[in-house]
Amino acid sequence: MLKKIVFMGTPLFAVPILKSLYQNGFPISVVYTQPPQKSKRGQQVNRSPVQSMSEVLNIEFRTPQTLKNNNEEYEYLKKLDADIAIVVAYGQIIPSEILKLTKKGFINIHASLLPKWRGAAPIQRAIINLDKLTGISIMKINENLDSGPVCNSYKVDILNNENAEEISNKLSSLAAEKILENLDDIFGDKANFTEQDHTQATYAKKINKLEGKINWNEKSMAIIGKINGLYPNPGAWFIFKGERYKILKAIISEKEGEPGIVLDDYLEIACNDKSIKILEIQREGKRQQKIEEFVLGSKIKKGSNLNNA
Repeated sequence: MLKKIVFMGTPLFAVPILKSLYQNGFPISVVYTQPPQKSKRGQQVNRSPVQSMSEVLNIEFRTPQTLKNNNEEYEYLKKLDADIAIVVAYGQIIPSEILKLTKKGFINIHASLLPKWRGAAPIQRAIINLDKLTGISIMKINENLDSGPVCNSYKVDILNNENAEEISNKLSSLAAEKILENLDDIFGDKANFTEQDHTQATYAKKINKLEGKINWNEKSMAIIGKINGLYPNPGAWFIFKGERYKILKAIISEKEGEPGIVLDDYLEIACNDKSIKILEIQREGKRQQKIEEFVLGSKIKKGSNLNNA
């Protein structure tokens, strides 16, 4: 007998997992995703990546503003009587009464090695924290944030200078592969869910744009962690003569100097210990540029002070 699967997800991270389930014959009855968002200027409405993929695959999708106290969605899911729900970065709290509406529960793919980095921004926090290891956890959702029992975890190395976008792509591809065997085990009652060690839990709070401001008195590795962890958005940035500049890619250099001082015309900038060498940069309102192109018309020269500029 065919199984009924509910898929809940929103960002690009969730798309390969949705495609993998579909292409491998897992019947998705309905997709839940965040409602379309108006652009900043209100000129166009942006659908979520998961909604766009649902349309391509011709899968029914629903976009409620909230599931909380939403009787229409409760009755819909109750009538559907699904076997399982797969949740991947949906972006909404799922109320306890809805969590009871599938036979095998709600299974979440979380982008960290739980109980580390529960919460909204696990990939970014791992990189900013200079972790060497991350991964995905396949877990059963309960009423508390990312605290349910874990079926399987899969580790991924964070290689030197990898950014959040690169790690996100690696984890998403891994999840798209591993969810298939885990679903087979869950449906076959072979899956073993183990309680997390809650005493070891850490939390990956949502990223605030202001966190991206670079403090040149920090060590070079911490600044590189921020640049990579906040790529591509909101990005790590500094202000010079009233304009914001976002650093997209940089490496550590051995030069030393007073923190925040530009050490050469190719934007090598002194930090607390060594310095960073900028490779790609984006001036506010402009396109991103490699440093060799950027310096041709830049106001930032050797000797410039980037502290509170």
